[in-house]
Amino acid sequence: MEDVWAVALRVGAVWLALVLGLIVVPSALGVSLGISEAYMRMLVKTLEWATIRIEKGVKKPQPQMLKSPSANGIIERDETPMEKEIARLHRVNFEFSDIFYFCRKGFEAIVEDEVTQRFSSEELLSWNLLTRTNVNFHYISLRLTVVWGVGVIVRYCFLLPLRFTLAAIGITSMIVGTTAVGQLPNSSVKNYLSEVVHLTCSRILVRALSGTIYYHNKENRPQKGGICVANHTSPIDAIILTNDGCYAMVGQVHGGLMGIIQRATVKACPHVWFERSEMKDRHLVMKRLREHVADRSKLPILIFPEGTCINNTSVMMFKKGSFEIGGTIYPVAIKYDPQFGDAFWNSSKYNIVSYLLRIMTSWAIVCNVWYLPPMVREKDEDAVHFANRVRSAIALQGGLTELPWDGGLKRAKVKDTFKEEQQKNYSKMLVRNGSLG
Repeated sequence: MEDVWAVALRVGAVWLALVLGLIVVPSALGVSLGISEAYMRMLVKTLEWATIRIEKGVKKPQPQMLKSPSANGIIERDETPMEKEIARLHRVNFEFSDIFYFCRKGFEAIVEDEVTQRFSSEELLSWNLLTRTNVNFHYISLRLTVVWGVGVIVRYCFLLPLRFTLAAIGITSMIVGTTAVGQLPNSSVKNYLSEVVHLTCSRILVRALSGTIYYHNKENRPQKGGICVANHTSPIDAIILTNDGCYAMVGQVHGGLMGIIQRATVKACPHVWFERSEMKDRHLVMKRLREHVADRSKLPILIFPEGTCINNTSVMMFKKGSFEIGGTIYPVAIKYDPQFGDAFWNSSKYNIVSYLLRIMTSWAIVCNVWYLPPMVREKDEDAVHFANRVRSAIALQGGLTELPWDGGLKRAKVKDTFKEEQQKNYSKMLVRNGSLG
């Protein structure tokens, strides 16, 4: 038994030494040994080969396979405006067929509305060797199945332990480093050391995800005293951004491991954490954020105005609170490449542990980050219009669909006021007493 323990300790020591020497230390210094690049090149070639095999294996490709990922082939929508559709209703006598238009629209909304499909993972055009649930592709060949099996072994027996080790090192370093820096008196030295700790640990955590991130237009990076707003796909969005710069986070106080990290980091960095009771007090939240922005020496605030994760295809309504604070807004667009792994967190379906397991057993996390030019609220422009203008800029840059819906519909029902508004619009057209304008 002692010999077994001795061998296990030696293997663990060698494993840890290799991880520290080949990954942790280079990532902490911001350098690369080329291992990640070689892995990505091999991965791309493998997925390209798999795609070719799939295309050859499908004898008679169906038209729906060539459609965009958002189309599932269940229904075919008619985009004719409502006014034209029901123009024929403008007659004296009512016919039973007059209700068919509204019945059809109702069925379309139930089967495939444009909101709820944004709260589920986007459909891929080709299988990425990660799952067998793609509706378009099934068993193709023995060779492809063998490659998939080898991939499962690699992902679960090598990549998962490696990534778990890196994540443990990164989180431990974050807690220990920020706690130590937090003991120093407030000064420029403390701020500098805090930024070093956050950047170093974020780089390690990105390596734990096999992250490959491309940052564009770095001259537009958020500056101190400003507010950074970005579209929200995953909890790792914050790590993706802090890998290239430090931010003051805004969020609710949590328990467990997340609570330990929050309490440690707030000692070294001016993060803004709120108790649940404070979050309900909107005026108190706004006051604390305004005080933070007013101090030009503090890090830019990072806010995700959607308030929930959207599936990497769209940008939904930005809540106006972030745009009432004042100061300069620095928009950032984040777009993940779903070919290598699904970064979207469906919190209604998976808890955080299940989600992290899915992330750490994917091939890699690849994304593009665009820093957009800073924007300020124009004279006589209200917060809602300003928020919509920022959202449009992010959607355009990231190639995302812009939707006016509230992301809160992920867990809540449509407000009665909105239903009543639609009913009024219907009645106006039916009685020819107005229009949608």
